[in-house]
Amino acid sequence: MNPSSTRNHPLMLQVAAQADFAFFDPKPDDFHGVKILLQTYLDNKLWDLSGFVDLILGQTTVGTVVKIEDDEDDGVFSLITALNLGRYKGHKCIMELKEFLLDVGQDKDVKDALRLLLGEEAQNVGLLVSQRVVNLPPQLLPPLYDALFDEISWATEDEPTEELRISFSFKFFLLISRIYKHKNAGQRKGTRFDIDEAIIYIKPEDEIFHKLSSWSFTFPLHTQHVTTHELRNYRLMGLVMAIEADKVSTFRKELHTLIDEP
Repeated sequence: MNPSSTRNHPLMLQVAAQADFAFFDPKPDDFHGVKILLQTYLDNKLWDLSGFVDLILGQTTVGTVVKIEDDEDDGVFSLITALNLGRYKGHKCIMELKEFLLDVGQDKDVKDALRLLLGEEAQNVGLLVSQRVVNLPPQLLPPLYDALFDEISWATEDEPTEELRISFSFKFFLLISRIYKHKNAGQRKGTRFDIDEAIIYIKPEDEIFHKLSSWSFTFPLHTQHVTTHELRNYRLMGLVMAIEADKVSTFRKELHTLIDEP
């Protein structure tokens, strides 16, 4: 039996947060909480976000929402899932998402590689969606990603039809995320700009994904955000990355090392 089918395991965290977080399979009642998390997923684009949330919540065998155990408000603190771009290619939200990515991509070679993943290779591509509140304890990250990739593996064996099983046999993962990029990054001549200064990763796992990616690109965002004094020389940018599925085991190990080791 797929362990995800009866999942409701609170994670007891030895951290300052006075809350017991639990992993759940997505369900229709999570619609508003998930929609809030994804409100600026495609920057300020007007698109079929509700349809996108429906796809996520309709895929219950692969995907996790994090909530507080026995919380009456039923708020969603994190979402992680992977959607097959070929399986859902006819849905309005996926067509609009592809259009958005092709519009913001600039470099010709990268855009050609992106177009390939969104077109001919779409049936082999999982759109890895990972959104959460900013103060979610980082100790949740390794088990969250472990759960996702384990569920994907189980789905290739346990889904009821061959078509569905094949749809989770991803060769690539595509991620849309955000970083802070130094305003002078790539503009200094004669001296090498320190890459650690050039980029600040909002999500710690994105630094690992970025390092393992086959290709990536950034694009300016229009979404309003509050800038702190420390970030006055940085601008918020979108980050799109493509990662080969065979890099997942390396990612999982490095994420555990990053988060678990003091």
